[in-house]
Parts: sequence; structure tokens; C-alpha cells
Amino acid sequence: MLQAIGLTSCPRRDLPPAVDDLTFDAHPGQVTALLGPAGSGKTTALRLMLELEPGRGVTSFRGRPLHRVAHPASEVGVLLGDVAGHPSRTLRSQLRMLCAAAGVPVSQADEMLRVVGLTGLHDQRIGTLPLGMDRRLGLACALLGDPHTLLLDEPGAGLSVRESAWLYELLRAHAEDGGTVLFTTEDPRTAARHADHVVTLDAGRLVADQDVADFARTRLRPRVAVRTPHAARLAAVVAQEARAAKRRVEVVTENGNRLSVYGSDCATIGEAAFRHGVLIHQLADEVGDTGPALPAARAHTGSGGDRVGRTVRAGVVGSAAGPETLVDPEVPGPADLDVPAARRIGAGPEPESFDAAYPSTAAAGPEPEWEPDPESAAASEPCAAPGTRSLFPPDLWFEAETEAESAPEGPAPEGLALEGPAPETHATRDPVVSARRRPPRAPLRPLRYEVRRLLGVPPTWLVLAATVGVSVLISVLLARGGRTPLPAALAGWPALSPLPPAALGAGLLGAFSFGDEYRYPALTTGRGTVPRRLGLLLAKLTVAAGVAVVLAVVVVVADLEALRLVYGGDLIPLPDNWATLCASWLGLLIGCAWAGVLGAGVFRAAAAGVAAVLAVPIVLVPLLGRLVSGPSVRPVAGLPARLREFASLEWPAAVDHWLEGALRVVVQPVGVALAFALTALLCAYLFTGLSRKARW
Repeated sequence: MLQAIGLTSCPRRDLPPAVDDLTFDAHPGQVTALLGPAGSGKTTALRLMLELEPGRGVTSFRGRPLHRVAHPASEVGVLLGDVAGHPSRTLRSQLRMLCAAAGVPVSQADEMLRVVGLTGLHDQRIGTLPLGMDRRLGLACALLGDPHTLLLDEPGAGLSVRESAWLYELLRAHAEDGGTVLFTTEDPRTAARHADHVVTLDAGRLVADQDVADFARTRLRPRVAVRTPHAARLAAVVAQEARAAKRRVEVVTENGNRLSVYGSDCATIGEAAFRHGVLIHQLADEVGDTGPALPAARAHTGSGGDRVGRTVRAGVVGSAAGPETLVDPEVPGPADLDVPAARRIGAGPEPESFDAAYPSTAAAGPEPEWEPDPESAAASEPCAAPGTRSLFPPDLWFEAETEAESAPEGPAPEGLALEGPAPETHATRDPVVSARRRPPRAPLRPLRYEVRRLLGVPPTWLVLAATVGVSVLISVLLARGGRTPLPAALAGWPALSPLPPAALGAGLLGAFSFGDEYRYPALTTGRGTVPRRLGLLLAKLTVAAGVAVVLAVVVVVADLEALRLVYGGDLIPLPDNWATLCASWLGLLIGCAWAGVLGAGVFRAAAAGVAAVLAVPIVLVPLLGRLVSGPSVRPVAGLPARLREFASLEWPAAVDHWLEGALRVVVQPVGVALAFALTALLCAYLFTGLSRKARW
């Protein structure tokens, strides 16, 4: 069961909250619709539930907040906006990467592609998908961990009738299997046709919390839409004939040449127009939306909620300008609707008329007399809708960013779920109910996730190929003059360049490690938020170091073979200090790769990672060179022997040799600058990523 209690967003001080004290429940086995016009706070409410938006309130998924769920992907599946993935990644690669993040078998990717009907498109790029297939892929990502709850933001937006029917049938099947489904929509007909329960928002506040039968009865009314250049004349004719036949008919004259006639049908309107010689351009059955605050007073609206026009009731003309609500006890109320039959209509194309969607309405006959009652009057209050319960006074809030003990992970005991009227407890009486908001969880299999993320996009292979090609070309050109030392020629490192191409390539791949996460965040559903756990960081550093080592070996081997091919093998002698040179080479590339990872992680952009790499030779090396240069520099020769004496340990002489080589590598200006830069970036990453008070 999904419970949202007191959700309130925290905007800037000069703006009202997009969501204000929102409380509702979504039950398992049901499809719940969050209905409201654009800007009513539907998406913000979903983000508050997922702890992606700063605000107040508590959302529990089967008795536990999201940050207390051990495996969020198995509890909540989310679709917010477009699919968060690199445009050049294939569908199968995207899902397999998310399988590693969710901790599910990789075979689940192909199974989800089959479920959503994308089996033959597994090698297609995400950036080339049309809208309908993009929504299918998003639904596959949401279903990947077999979640109990689905949160979907406008899942049918932009889809054709057939695609929309398929999508809502899939949501219905998930609910019938015992899951909880919550989706947002702006169309009341979509909510009535596909939902079991409807929660209506207006300006961020709850205005109605109803089952679909009550919602359809109080919100939707069948009508006849008429377009004619003689709207006023036809309105008078319809009113006159309705008065003569003693039928209750309501006519709304909207802006322009459009009429909405309630209580009649197309045949009656067409015959009346023919008898009086009135030209008609359009005559069709529609469903009228009476607005969210209908029960207390009948609101006469036009298409899309437009309440501007003139209302004619059985020949009596009344003004309906602006958002003014007209009250008339003689106006008939809407008939009961056969909601289950209407919901089953979703399996096929959308019906052309309201009578086809709601069969009982067409045969309902004259509508019963409508009289205001206390319950209906209470429903007109913005926050006192039917079915809504208030758990605490408005001045008491649930604070999501303070700290306290929470329930242990695992199945929630019976009695913890807030079903029915909530008893008054210490939690509901306290002004602040604390629940620590933790950073989103790292992938359950971070190393596997990072490998799939790196190797699943073409830019990785393009950078590797370009780095090797440029290094070979520079190496051949440097060796041609004969004055360049062999190590510099093998590394492809000209004196004018701050770094060799291999170091720049390793730094660029490291910068992509976090930069692409911020551009195409696949680990969370919020734009610009990336899990910043130590497990993910260590996985990125490990993979970046492995790629740097591979790149270092490939570049040296390729340069060596190119020099032997062009100039012959006799001109390429093996240097005596080759071990120290290899250690320096590997340390340089690994350090640059790590600088790219940490720089992009701190500043949330790949360009920042590349800048951190370039800052080492351009800024730090000259600065440190000035600090340590001069006659006061002391040598560190003999340090391994002194360490052996200090620790009272004996080790082979070869260890002393390797320690001296490592020290010579570290004390070089580039090595010192890299060590300093990596230490500073790591501290900044830990501060900005793990500190809950840091807000960048």
C-alpha cells in the first residue's frame, strides 16, 4: 500500500508551494489516477514521494519510507519524463546496465523487451526511438526489478489510441497481480476509463479523493457538441422546443460558434436545426468535464474546462461569464455510470461517443432531481473532499530531512500500515516526525554496472581508437629527427604538449564516467542527481584504472611497432631503467584517469573532469616546481634502508630496489602534482557527496 501524508514542496520564499499538504492512499490491486491540469503539482508530488524534491511529508511503501527499503528497484518502478539513457546506447545495453544496478539477472533485460513488445528492436539506439517505443522502453525500465508499486508520470502522453490502450491494459494486469499503480493524467476521461480510484489536485491541493464510480458521476457528463454560425439562434430554438416538450435541457454557448447541449442527443438537435433552417458545421457526442469542484454547485464548463459563455436551461438564458458557478436546484444531476464497463473499453480503440464508453448512461432516461446535501457541500471545500482524512492539524508537519530511528528493514509487521482512520499516536502529535533522508543507493553490483556503462556506448571506443592513432602519428614524427629521447617517442609526448595523448584519453574516459551520469542519469529518476556512494566511487576508480593500464600498454606497443616498421628494429634499444619508466608511465595514466573521475564527480560535468586533468601539468607542476626548487632541496636516498631499521624488519634487497624506483617516480614534479590534485579532489568529492549538509 502506498501512503502519502502531508506532502508539501519547499519552493522559493516568494512562491507558493507547488504541492500543499497532500495526503492520499493508493491501495494494492487497484489503479489510482492523480488527476489535475498542467501545473497542478502532479509531477512534484511524485518527486516528493521518491525523495527527489526538497520538501516535507512522509511517503511509505508497504509501511516503509523509500530510504529504508533494502532493494528499491524491487519495491518501486518509476517513469518520469523521457528514458534516462545515453542516446547512442542500444535498448539491450541500457536494460543490461540497469540489471546490474538493480541486482537482477541479465536475462531479465530480454524478458522485459519481450513483455513490452520490443523484442526485434534490441539493437536500436535510444536516440532513434519514436515516442511510443520510448514509452515502452521506459515501462520496461520501470518493470525491470519486478516492483510492487509503479509510479508513472503521464504514461499515455503523446501516444496513439492503440498504444495508449495497450499501456493501460499492462498497468491493469500489474494491478490485478496484486501490485499498486499510480499514474498522473490531465484528462478526466482517461482517469474514469482506466483507474479504480481518482485523486484530484488543483493548485497543489487535494480537492477530491473518490472511487471511480463517484468520480464519473460527479465529474463527467455526456453532451452534444454543436458548431454553427448561428449559435444564439440555435440555442433559443433548442430551449423553446425543450420547454414545449417539458424536457430538461441545458445549453452552454461558448466563445465563438460552439454550443454544448446537456440532456439531449444528436438526432434531436439535428432535427430542430433542420426544421428552423439553421446551418450546422459539426454535431457530435462528447463528454463534458464539469470541473473539480462540482458536487456543491453545478459548474457549467465548455471544452477543456472553459467556463466562459452563456447558459440556456429549458429556454431560460443565464450569464456564465468567467469562473462564476451557477446554482440551480432544478438542474438535473448526472446519471450513474457503469464504470467497469467503461474501463473495459480501454482494451480497444477509444470510443467515438460517451454513450459507447458508458452504456448505462444512454439508457438511464431522465436524470433524477439533484439536491444539495451536506456531504456534497463539504466536497466543494478545497481540502475537504469526500474520502479524504486529515491526520493532523495544518500546523503539524512531517519533516523528511531530520534524523531519528526508523523501522528496521524487512517486511513491515501488521498494524504498522496506516489503513483506515489513523489512530492518534505520538507520531501524529509531534510537530516533527523525523526520518533521515539518505543519498540514493549505489548499484547493487557497481563493478558490473560500471563496466557495462563504459563499454555500452560508441564514444568509449572512439576515444580509445583516436588516442592510439594520434599517439602513433606523433611518435613517428618525433623519432624522425633523432633528437627525441626514446621514452618520449614511445609515449608520443612532444615537449610542447602538457600531457601525452594517452594521458588525455585516459582522463577523458574518466571524466565521462561521472559526466555522462549527470547528462543521462540512469541510476535515479531525477535529472541531475547521481548516487554518490563509496561503492560506486570505488567501482568507477577501479574501472578507470583498468582502462588506463590497458590504454598505456596498447599505446606503447602500437608506438613501438610503428617505429620498428618505419625506421627498423635496430634503432630501438631497450633502456636500462625500463622498470622505472614503466612505473612512471602507468602512474601518469592512472592518475589522470582518477583526476577525470573525481573532477567530473565534484563539479558534475565531464568538462570539469578534463579541466582537472589539464590543471596538473599547467598549474600544479610549475607551482610545486617553484616551491621545491633551490639549494635547500634534500635527497631521500637511503630511505628504504632507514625504513627497514625503523620497523625492525628484514626484507630482500629487491624490495629496496623497487621502493627506490617508486620514490623516484613519486618525487617527480608531475607525480607530486598528481598526488596533491587527487587528494584535494577526493576530499572535495567526499564533502560534497557524502555530507548531508552540503548543497551544490
